[in-house]
Amino acid sequence: MINQPNILIVDDSSIILKALTRQLEQFGARVTQAEDGQQALEKALAADFDLIISDVEMPKLDGFGLCEKLKGNPGTRGIPVIILSSLDTDNIIEKGFKVGAAAYVTKSEAKNELNGTIERVLEKSRFLRSRLILVVDDSLTVRRLVTQALEEAGFQVMTAENGKQAMKRVQEHKPDLIISDINMPEMNGIEFCKRIHADPTLALIPFVTMSSNSDRAVMRRLLQWGASSYLVKPFNLEQIVITVEKLLSDHFLLLLKEKERLDSEQKMMVASITSLIAALEARDHYTRGHSEAVAKLLIDMGARMNADTDDLESLGIAGRLHDLGKIGVPDNILLKPESLTDEEFAIIKKHPEIGASILGAIPSMKPLLPVIRHHHERFDGKGYPDGLKGNEIMLWARMTAVADTYDALTSDRPYRQGMNHDQAMGIIENVRGKQLCPDCVDVFKSIRNSHRP
Repeated sequence: MINQPNILIVDDSSIILKALTRQLEQFGARVTQAEDGQQALEKALAADFDLIISDVEMPKLDGFGLCEKLKGNPGTRGIPVIILSSLDTDNIIEKGFKVGAAAYVTKSEAKNELNGTIERVLEKSRFLRSRLILVVDDSLTVRRLVTQALEEAGFQVMTAENGKQAMKRVQEHKPDLIISDINMPEMNGIEFCKRIHADPTLALIPFVTMSSNSDRAVMRRLLQWGASSYLVKPFNLEQIVITVEKLLSDHFLLLLKEKERLDSEQKMMVASITSLIAALEARDHYTRGHSEAVAKLLIDMGARMNADTDDLESLGIAGRLHDLGKIGVPDNILLKPESLTDEEFAIIKKHPEIGASILGAIPSMKPLLPVIRHHHERFDGKGYPDGLKGNEIMLWARMTAVADTYDALTSDRPYRQGMNHDQAMGIIENVRGKQLCPDCVDVFKSIRNSHRP
């Protein structure tokens, strides 16, 4: 959910307005009220709203009329509208979607369904309005008109005069959707479309072609070559906006499904690797549970630093996997109770690289690789494997170094008993700014002192 969305609620019942306001404020929204559609329209034209939630039956202007006027105005057409009504017949619901509503929720289900619907609608709206559209046409007039229509709908736009120039634009800034004319100098739309779809990194970008009636056969062939849709000149500018929104909405749903698939695969994979690490740590009762302990400390640190839910989940995964590379260290070295020789310690020091190498083959793990590889780097640059210094070390890796050090100091080892909290914090304070990041140490101190073991 976006931070504190600005929501306009419209209903002629003061009781419902009050109840909705309370529910939405608990949800984290800033709420503005309107008693009918006309008042709501005036407020929507005067201020910026992320979402409008409207009843249907109201005096002066009903919810359907409000929605039609909002969608017909360039300044408000981008605001998503949720119809919230006690009317729930198929015809009424269908009419709501026909006038441009993003969702329809019955008042009887509002308590259970409204918050989830708001999150979905806002997520989709944010996705659409942050998209970059590339408009390619050799006509300056066409570029200006299409750009104006798209920008009024809330999209970001960049332009090019022909396919050759467009290819350069694409290399500089990857667009989320391309609208291209067919007949252009230097590189026409056909060749441009072919080049886009020949590049695996660009092939999934929705591609819309536009040209005159005489090019219909070519445009149908372009659909076979990968184009998503086509527009026939002269076209209504509103048609362009609707086409773009539809294609991006479909693309959004595909991305959402792909994200859900990848999330599911990642959870299964992390569970498997975590089980492997647990088996690894089970070989030595002195380190049993170390990775879970580090994960919990990292989550606590992230929460103190106001990390969002996704980042907290990633920090937990990083903590569980940070010592994965020790699977490549022989037992006679890893479990040796005596001091290690220089040669043996050199082998131990390879575990961050081994862990990063194992996870490097998994695309979804890429953001965590710096944590796995660099959690033994030192703030003064004397760590391993790359000798990074200060802020060259990723923040999460610096956090992991602190959590890892604390758990190691407070855990029993074959050659010593685990220290108590005060002893461990004393050592951590002594290496603050040398081995460990001072900011991360300060965050760690604040969470440990607030709930000492």
